[in-house]
Amino acid sequence: MLVPVLLFILGLVLLIKGGDWFVDGAIGIARHFHLPEILIGATVVSIGTTLPEVMVSASSALSGHGQMAYGNAIGSVICNTALISALTIAIAPGKTDPKSLRLPVGFFFVSAILFSVVAYTTGEFTRWIGVALLALFALYMIMSVLSLRRQPEPLVQPDEDEGEKETPLPIGKSVLLLVIGAALIAVGAKLLVENGTLIAQALGVPESVIALTFVALGTSLPELVTAITSLVKGHGSLSLGNVIGANLFNLVLVLGLSVTLAPFSIPAEKQLFGMNASLVLDIPVMFCVMLLLTLPALLKGRLYRAQGILLLLIYAAFCVVQFAV
Repeated sequence: MLVPVLLFILGLVLLIKGGDWFVDGAIGIARHFHLPEILIGATVVSIGTTLPEVMVSASSALSGHGQMAYGNAIGSVICNTALISALTIAIAPGKTDPKSLRLPVGFFFVSAILFSVVAYTTGEFTRWIGVALLALFALYMIMSVLSLRRQPEPLVQPDEDEGEKETPLPIGKSVLLLVIGAALIAVGAKLLVENGTLIAQALGVPESVIALTFVALGTSLPELVTAITSLVKGHGSLSLGNVIGANLFNLVLVLGLSVTLAPFSIPAEKQLFGMNASLVLDIPVMFCVMLLLTLPALLKGRLYRAQGILLLLIYAAFCVVQFAV
């Protein structure tokens, strides 16, 4: 039991460091080609911080553990929203830009509704559902690039003085970081899936529960690092945008790729009130926390400390129920 736990922790460490290097390399390449930072954050950074979920879920699906792929994607959305964003909001609530959030929030709920319709009707995630989700991902990326090109943002804000300008990484180093980061993510994902499954089996805990909690938290750590960094630098809204983008990618990219590679059914190993626990608990909680996070930002243009505290309480209750049922 000790060896799987140590390898599981090693997998998390490799995922975190790999995600960090991947994002650094991607940002270096983007800056080399003079892309606006807001474009980098909305696309490259969100994809980079979602790569652990992509690798874990794809590996799980291909190895016949569809429940872990499903649980990791849904659990990561809940973790990103009710833990990572909630911590940021509880510590430093502030104003947001509703216009910049409309596109990712709209695409998230369209994708979530499509996902839910399949889950509540057939419960079978076939290959064409995966293709449809990947098509939504491609459409979102195209619309994001077109939108940002219409309103480009300078690489350096006007109020930054010369001494605070960040020196771009050389293109060679950026590519190297990108490649090494991707390799570490791949190895870390393999260790995480294999040993997470062993731990779940040893404890007698369903794979979907492990995926919805421990694995989801582990693969969401890049978003947590981004959130803390953004908070320290006074860019809370950047963290919010990254989390919403990452949540969207968890549905359209993570689940889309996993289902396309290896179709699977919705996990049915846990029951709550005589029904599939995922239909009664997981999906409703996902919608609830995303509505609680995004509605004040869209309608009022700001985030509130009470909002963050409530999200944290919901996440704590969600974890308790997962292990109590």
